[in-house]
Amino acid sequence: MDILSILQKTLTDNEIMGAIFSSVAIIFLGFYLRRKNIINDGASKVLTKVVLSVAIPALALKSFLVDINKKSLQEGMSLLIWGFVIYILLIFVTKILYSKYKGEKQEVLRVLTVFGSTTFFGTPIVQAVYGAVGVMYSSIFNIAYRVFLYSYGYIKMSGVKMDKSNMKKNLKEMFLNPIIIATFLGLFIWLFQDMLPQVAVTTKEGVKEVAFLRIDQTLPWLYKPLTYLSALCSPLAWLAIGAQLAAIPFKEAMGSKDSWFYSIQKVIIVPAINIVILYVLNVTGILPMSYVGLATVVIMMAAPTATVAAAYAISFDKESLLSSNCSLLSTIVAVVAMPFWIVILEVIKNLGLFV
Repeated sequence: MDILSILQKTLTDNEIMGAIFSSVAIIFLGFYLRRKNIINDGASKVLTKVVLSVAIPALALKSFLVDINKKSLQEGMSLLIWGFVIYILLIFVTKILYSKYKGEKQEVLRVLTVFGSTTFFGTPIVQAVYGAVGVMYSSIFNIAYRVFLYSYGYIKMSGVKMDKSNMKKNLKEMFLNPIIIATFLGLFIWLFQDMLPQVAVTTKEGVKEVAFLRIDQTLPWLYKPLTYLSALCSPLAWLAIGAQLAAIPFKEAMGSKDSWFYSIQKVIIVPAINIVILYVLNVTGILPMSYVGLATVVIMMAAPTATVAAAYAISFDKESLLSSNCSLLSTIVAVVAMPFWIVILEVIKNLGLFV
């Protein structure tokens, strides 16, 4: 199958095109609603809080309530390892990417490039395109992200050493975060479901034994609200992204060459680096990864500036204007680029580079 045939197949796939159109359309709907003042700035902040404190935790927990098998376990471990490896690599690679910048500006651009909005921007798109499996993989991959964000990211932006009080504060923020709690609870259930106390349940295939914490099987009435809450994730996140875009002035960001250079590195170069390295690791058998695993990583790494990273820059008065411009422009570039990344990933799949 040649490239043109693959592109035609991809662009006529209703599932893929539906996911792409839905994300872009709802983001622009959020933009329109905010511009027309149908929703105000306060409403967009509430939407963001609901997504981060309720919808994404529900989505993360729900994604782990599935049977475990050798393939998914191996994939999960590969993504966990790659999560730590890629963030360490990016810390050094960004030194090269921004070698023409010096001092504080270079430090800020490096941190903003290492840490994207993987949770708020990436996960809803992964959910829409790759379903529960993609969400589970993104949750595992994001463990390393949070470890480095609240340690390396904080140290570089604050300019202080991680003393006992700072470490305690950051550890608290990290481990008391609803998303982290849901992720580790779900990961525990998924990994140890065969060792937990078992309950006999009736399924379409007959009676089988499942872990008592598999509430999708043992307590379906409790699992049902989880499905409703997780379904809120993508539409609410996209509405909030659109509303946030409408609230920031475009002119200054569009005229910033530094912001444009950063946005290309963050949204285009960093995901491309992941594809190249993961392809080599996959074909050599060093770190086997499936197509869904690769696609999850690429979409997460193509996300725009992380809110926490930008907040660090503003809080510690480190290139706060540049950080705000980078955040806005990278979000616009990511919204435009994401459909292309999804199509490119489908081409990679159809070429048989990842299965």
